[in-house]
Amino acid sequence: RLSCIRTNTWLASCGVLSSGLAVLSSFGLMLFCGVPFVVTVANAPFLILGVGVDDMFIMIASWEQSLRKKEKSSVKSLLAETYAEAALSVTITTLTDVLAFFIGAWTAFPSVRSFCLYTGTAFVFCYVYTMTFFGAVLVLNHRREQGNRHWLTCMRVDVGKDQAESSCLYNACCIGSCSRQPSQPEGEHPMNVFFKKYYGPFVTNKWIKVLLVLLYGAYLGGSIYGCTQIREGIDLRNLANDASYVIPYYDDDEKYFSTYGPRVMVVITESVDYWNESVRLGIENCAQNLE
Repeated sequence: RLSCIRTNTWLASCGVLSSGLAVLSSFGLMLFCGVPFVVTVANAPFLILGVGVDDMFIMIASWEQSLRKKEKSSVKSLLAETYAEAALSVTITTLTDVLAFFIGAWTAFPSVRSFCLYTGTAFVFCYVYTMTFFGAVLVLNHRREQGNRHWLTCMRVDVGKDQAESSCLYNACCIGSCSRQPSQPEGEHPMNVFFKKYYGPFVTNKWIKVLLVLLYGAYLGGSIYGCTQIREGIDLRNLANDASYVIPYYDDDEKYFSTYGPRVMVVITESVDYWNESVRLGIENCAQNLE
């Protein structure tokens, strides 16, 4: 928003901070419990950031709707209404993510197991911080707006001052209007106007409906075909550290020995007298016959 009072820059920053706190808490807990940290775990913060920012948008949207419904209500009732609207959606998405990653922790690959444990725990902390820390930030930001304080400095700004005498830059940065006055109702967000007036009527047109069904059918057919082309397996090089000796080993193995097919190993399960020359010759003859 252009208003120096209604701008929610700090609110968005605290939403990102909430995701960062979740990553720090989960990493600290897993390291304290002795779960090994592997290079694939370094990708977890990006996943947590995506989910955390999504939860932040849901919370802010629910808070704005609660303000429109109950403009004169207390902060306690506003926050209760916000949680009633947003908590269900945030909880369901968190549960699905946590279950997916904790199920993945049953894999036999240690690196994948560590990644799933770190990420699943981070989702739990992200949910906790969204429901606690970010809710408190919403209330503090609301009190700042009610006090007509600047979004950056939190100092009171001039309200109702004659703006014609000042420059546009000064008016945008240093002069605000009383928050949510009846005489100055806040206009709808441009994104809401776009979906309500343009996008909604467009997709409900009967010919557009037919086109969308055809497009979805093509997408579904392509997806089914793609599933039949998936090659099952995993590249072990992706599970090792970039500086590990394993990576050049697999590179050389693929370069020089990939044409020979899978290796076959023979195990002798009985006790053998390797010091006996005749026994050693028998083992070599057996290996030659297998070849």
